[in-house]
Amino acid sequence: MPSTVAICQFRPTASRADNRARIAELTSDAAARGARLVVFPEYSSFFVDPMDATLAENSETLEGDFVQGLRRTASAHDVTIIAGLVESAGERVRNTLVAVDGTGLRAVYRKQHLYDAFGQTESDWIEAGALDEPQTFDIDGLRVAMMTCYDLRFPEVARTLVDAGADVIVVPAEWVRGALKEHHWTTLLAARAIENTVYVVAADHPTPIGVGHSQIIDPQGVVIAGVGTEEGIAVAEISADAVARVREVNPVLRLRRYRVIPR
Repeated sequence: MPSTVAICQFRPTASRADNRARIAELTSDAAARGARLVVFPEYSSFFVDPMDATLAENSETLEGDFVQGLRRTASAHDVTIIAGLVESAGERVRNTLVAVDGTGLRAVYRKQHLYDAFGQTESDWIEAGALDEPQTFDIDGLRVAMMTCYDLRFPEVARTLVDAGADVIVVPAEWVRGALKEHHWTTLLAARAIENTVYVVAADHPTPIGVGHSQIIDPQGVVIAGVGTEEGIAVAEISADAVARVREVNPVLRLRRYRVIPR
């Protein structure tokens, strides 16, 4: 059966309470438009630019206010929410994605490739996630998996998720603006969809810090819904049947000769 997914491009701040309230508001709007899965950006729980010690001061556990607020919001609207959490990890923090429905956590992903590039050093504040087996969950016959922002530049991350059965790869991000960065973002999103014959559902921060251009991309690399550079919501229908049809005519996963070797 088809399902409806929404991407919510919004601007997280240094107020955790304001972020939770904004997520609840946007989720209500997305659910009213039929969304069953609602996706928010990286660092949705708390964000400062430049990063500093307040990240650790405002980090939370998986049992904290942010996840509990997502659970209540998801329950109120009968949806699953994916959003970025600054997770407690001692002196540093983890850049974590959580998938939450009315019953609680459905999946967790911790960013594996930290953004130590283009003059940034995310590793000064963030602890990289372990290379664990992917956590996935099902919604309306589609298997969903997650990765974060800079992970998009590493094709093996997406391929590992597809090897775990993913039909949909969700990519919350804070894709920092810079020379050609919009081009890199949109090109890599389409590439991950095409080479893996999956939907890619990506939610970014709006300008001026992020590039915006949150997108929902089908298994042939076609953008079927998107947002520009400001805050906004985009909604699209996705289906397991569409994934199956593309894989029937373009069986790249079956025909490939290389395999990801677990470390």
